[in-house]
Amino acid sequence: MNLNVLKSFVCGAVLTLAAAGSLNAVEPEVMLKTSVDEVLAIAYDGQTATTPLSQRVRPLLEKNFNFEAITRRAIGPGWRQFTPEQQARTVALFTDVVIRSYADRFEIGERPGITYAKSVAPDPKRPALRELPTTIDYAGKKYSVLYRLEQAGDSWRIYDVIIEGVSMIANWRAQLDPIYQKSGAAGVIAALEKNLSQTPAK
Repeated sequence: MNLNVLKSFVCGAVLTLAAAGSLNAVEPEVMLKTSVDEVLAIAYDGQTATTPLSQRVRPLLEKNFNFEAITRRAIGPGWRQFTPEQQARTVALFTDVVIRSYADRFEIGERPGITYAKSVAPDPKRPALRELPTTIDYAGKKYSVLYRLEQAGDSWRIYDVIIEGVSMIANWRAQLDPIYQKSGAAGVIAALEKNLSQTPAK
């Protein structure tokens, strides 16, 4: 599994915040570790599975990942110009694209080691936001991955992943903003539909 695939899998794996939804007032680092362990178990125990990984982890992702928030951030200021119907359609399509783009690129290989640091509040005035640094140890190399989470009641939800300094949201915005600037909301929706039609689940 090369670096690009590893980075993609790290994103896909951490988009789970899986079983954490059943925990009450748990610290974000405990929630994240529990969730990542669950999705790794699904990925590595499913070598003979006929169902794509994206389908097997999707219920976990949808339970605790704020796809509406990341879609809105990925589109940027132009999101306000989408009609409610266009926003709903874009969130549904973008959710499919994110899950399939990351989860179905996973390849069975050496299981990575993950070290979790303590979460920090980047802004004292916004205690509901946390950043959680981790280190991924894979094939003798270490990679820095920072998770951004926001509190939702007694739980936490992830809204961005920073891999070696590269933001997942910024990466998606760099792809989607030029489409919006050229063709508006309809163009973004058409591009997402095209992406899904050309990227069948494995």
